[in-house]
Amino acid sequence: MKLSKRAMQLEPSVTLAAAAKAKQLKSEGYDVLSLTVGEPDFPTPENIREAAVTAIRSGEASFYTQAAGIPELRRAVVDYMKTYYGLDYGIEETIVTDGAKFALYALFQAILDKGDEVIIPVPYWVSYAEQVKLAEGVPVFVEGLQEADFKVTVPQLEAARTEKTVAVLLNSPSNPTGMIYTKDELRAIGEWAVEHGLLIIADDIYGRLVYNGNTFTPMATVSREIRKNTIVINGVSKTYAMTGWRIGFAIGNKEIIAAMAKITSQSTSNPTAASQYAALEALTGEQDSVELMRQAFEERLNKLYPLVAAIPGVKLTKPQGAFYLFPNMAGTMELCGYDNVTTFVNDLLEDALVATVTGAGFGAPENLRISYAADWDTLEEAVRRITAFVEKKRLK
Repeated sequence: MKLSKRAMQLEPSVTLAAAAKAKQLKSEGYDVLSLTVGEPDFPTPENIREAAVTAIRSGEASFYTQAAGIPELRRAVVDYMKTYYGLDYGIEETIVTDGAKFALYALFQAILDKGDEVIIPVPYWVSYAEQVKLAEGVPVFVEGLQEADFKVTVPQLEAARTEKTVAVLLNSPSNPTGMIYTKDELRAIGEWAVEHGLLIIADDIYGRLVYNGNTFTPMATVSREIRKNTIVINGVSKTYAMTGWRIGFAIGNKEIIAAMAKITSQSTSNPTAASQYAALEALTGEQDSVELMRQAFEERLNKLYPLVAAIPGVKLTKPQGAFYLFPNMAGTMELCGYDNVTTFVNDLLEDALVATVTGAGFGAPENLRISYAADWDTLEEAVRRITAFVEKKRLK
C-alpha cells in the first residue's frame, strides 16, 4: 500500500518510543525504571476529577462543543492570563485544543506555507521540527550552547533569518534543559522579532514549574509591541498533572486564533467535553495542589542534581524549571567506549534496566534526558544503576 512522502519522512517521537519500549520490557517482567516521559507522577487533583464526573453525570459532557472550546473555559483562560500574566485578552483571542501539542500543530498549519521557515533554538522539544515539516515549513536550527545555559542570542537569530522566516519559537522554561530566559534576554529577542515582522511563538507550558528562587517572565508581558507579535501556547497537563486529559490552549492574535479554530473544526471537531469541564475546574478552583507538586519537584531536583553530576564524565547544568535533567554524556561515553548517545541509552536500558531518552531527538547528540517527574525511590535507584553501569563499562 502507498504511503505519503509526508508520513515516510516523519520522525517518530523519541520520548514516546522510549516510554513504549520501557513499558514493553515491564510487561515482560523486567524491573525497568522509566525516566522517559514528561508526566507528573501525581494523580490529577480530586476536585478536578470530580468536576469531570459531575459533567458526565449531568449530561453536560455528552455533546459536541464549539470547535474553539466551551465559552466558560475560554473565559477561564482569559482570567488565567490576567491572574498570572497581568494581561487583558478577549475570548476571541483564545482557543482550547486537544493538548498544547495540538495547539502548536494547528498554529503551524495556520501560519505556514510551503518553504516558510521557523527558527527553533537547539536543544528543542522533539515535536517542534516535525510539526513544522508537517505544515510544509522548514525548521531552521540555532544552537544554544551549554556554556551559555543552552540559550540563543539575537546575533545568532539574525544570522539564521532569511526572507522566508515567518516565526521564532521559544520554550522557557525549556524542555529538555529546564533553563529560563531572563526578561532582558526576552526583550532583546522580542524587539528583534518585532523589527523584522516575525511571529513569536512562546511555549509557556512549564511556566509555573520554577524552582530555587528563579523567576519565569512570559514573553507576552515584556512590552505591548512584543505582545502583539506573540502567540502563547499553554495547557493544564504539567501544572495540574493532567497529561491524559489532553487540554491545551493558545492565546494571541484573533485572526490566527480564528484560523486555528477552522483547522480544529475540520480535524478534531472539538476537545473532549468532559476534559474541558475538568480543565475549567483546574483553572478556576483551588490552587494549593499546584504548589505542593511544585515543591515536590523542587526537592527532587535539589537531591537528584548532585547525584547525576557525580556520574563519571557527566557535564551538567542545573535546571531552573520544568522537570528534566539534560546531562552531556560525551565524557562518560568516552570512558565507556561509546561514540553514539543513542547506543549508550539503548545499552543502559538493556543492561541496567533504566529508560532515559536520547538527546539526538532534541538536536543534542551528546546528551540524554532524564525526567525527574517520578518518585524519589525510583530516581535514587536509577542513578545507582546508571553509575554502576558506567563503572562496569569502564573496567572493560
